[in-house]
Parts: sequence; structure tokens; C-alpha cells
Amino acid sequence: MFKARTTTGLSILAAVAASTLLLGCSSSVEVKKSTPPTLSADKLSGTLSEKLAAATGQPKPHVSCPEDLVGKVGTTSRCTLTADDGSTLGVTVKVTSVSGGRIHYDFKADDKASPAPN
Repeated sequence: MFKARTTTGLSILAAVAASTLLLGCSSSVEVKKSTPPTLSADKLSGTLSEKLAAATGQPKPHVSCPEDLVGKVGTTSRCTLTADDGSTLGVTVKVTSVSGGRIHYDFKADDKASPAPN
């Protein structure tokens, strides 16, 4: 029974990875004006979760980002998508442009998921 649950979680993560690769996902978010503008880790996590759900047609996955995203072109951040079974998939976020208080970024899921810890 445990193996079936793990397989399901990895299948969902594989679908997310495949969908983000095929779509070349990008997003932009309006943030409070500061110099440079910054997107909070919580807001980034929520936005990525929404975008990944829309791209895959699956429910919103749990995404966590460890740090705020600084609105400076070329800045990158690594977030983690966690499936219900505990398996994880890394998501890289890269700032592509900043206009006023809006941060534009691309994101890409890793090709392979990490299995859940035993």
C-alpha cells in the first residue's frame, strides 16, 4: 500500500514537471514599491502554487519558498513543491524583468522528484 501512495505522489510531481517544461511558465506580480521591489516568500509560494495548479489541472500543490524574491534581473530562488506522500520537486524561479513595482519571473520545475523520506 505504501508503494502505491509513493507512486501516485511521484506521478503527480512528474506531471507538474512535464507541464512546466512544456509551457515555459512565467509570471509577474505587483509588489510594494521599495528599492529594489521585493516579493515575500509567502506570496511567491502562493503564486507558484496557483500557476502550477493551472498548468497541470491538478489541485494546488504545497509550495514553500525559503526567502523573499528580490526584484533584480537575474536573481534566482529555489522553492520546493511537496506532494501528499512527502516526495518533493525543486522549482527554480528567475527574475526576468522589473517594471515599476511589478516583478516578472520565469519558473521551472526540476526534471526529477526526490522520493519521500522513509
